[in-house]
Amino acid sequence: MPPKPSILKTLRAAADPIRLRILLLLQREELSVAEVQEIIGKGQSHVSTSLAQLKQAGLVQDRRTGKNAFYRLNGTGSLGPLLEEAAAELPEAERDRQALDLVIRKRQDRMRRYFDELAGKFGRQYVPGRSWKGLAEALLKLMPRMVIADLGAGEGTISQLMAQRAEKVIAIDNSEKMVEFGADLARRNGIANLEYRLGDIEAVPIDDATVDLAFLSQALHHAPHPERALAEAWRILKPGGRVAILDLVQHGFEEAREMYADLWLGFSEMDIRRYLESAGFQNIDTTVVNREPDPPHFETILATAEKPAS
Repeated sequence: MPPKPSILKTLRAAADPIRLRILLLLQREELSVAEVQEIIGKGQSHVSTSLAQLKQAGLVQDRRTGKNAFYRLNGTGSLGPLLEEAAAELPEAERDRQALDLVIRKRQDRMRRYFDELAGKFGRQYVPGRSWKGLAEALLKLMPRMVIADLGAGEGTISQLMAQRAEKVIAIDNSEKMVEFGADLARRNGIANLEYRLGDIEAVPIDDATVDLAFLSQALHHAPHPERALAEAWRILKPGGRVAILDLVQHGFEEAREMYADLWLGFSEMDIRRYLESAGFQNIDTTVVNREPDPPHFETILATAEKPAS
């Protein structure tokens, strides 16, 4: 019969906030090192060290599957009630719970891998008449007529595509040159339902509750305060309106700050979900939709959400 774990070792191991967060997670689900790292937002060495300390204290056990190690709680015993009380006091506990739900959903989403592979084959082999542009044009034709705000529109390439079908597109950008270029291009191409306005995505020059869709494509990582930008998106949307975000997944390519004037090195799915929830959105969905084949292998996240109808 294994020796009874030392009470002092148990209390010391559980007293550290990071190790306590890990225990609360493993109380709900067996997790890999990478999954724990993703949820709590700490480096691999920090997480591995914390797990090793918890294992040494007899609080967790691991199992190996190929190259991966999965950890689970080694029973809670008298520690169970303390964990429940700690969860109520730990500021990160609710966020960790949401992140855990997202990790579990990713595990179950086997179809995502299939569609990633399918999308990766698109365009590799030449088929006359088949292209991403043709597919985009076809999907745009199926889009219902609505008023769209393209926030952080740049020169307005996407705005001009959406204007083919939309009732009206309002393109917002904080660069006078971008707005002048886009407006001139729209005039020359006879796009009468596309309006360019100079403005900031954190202070959008659009009236309350007047648009059906707020669209941000690679704009949020240029916002000093992303949460304000999404609060503005919520403000200008009609009840029942939707927001769609395309942005970079969190990365470590520091050169992007100088090369592309990026203020944020992308966002995690939990970051985006938290911003949207704080703004008041519901029915939030996030998906990583693309990974570039060349270094630094930027990934793109798509997030959609709805403003409550009432």
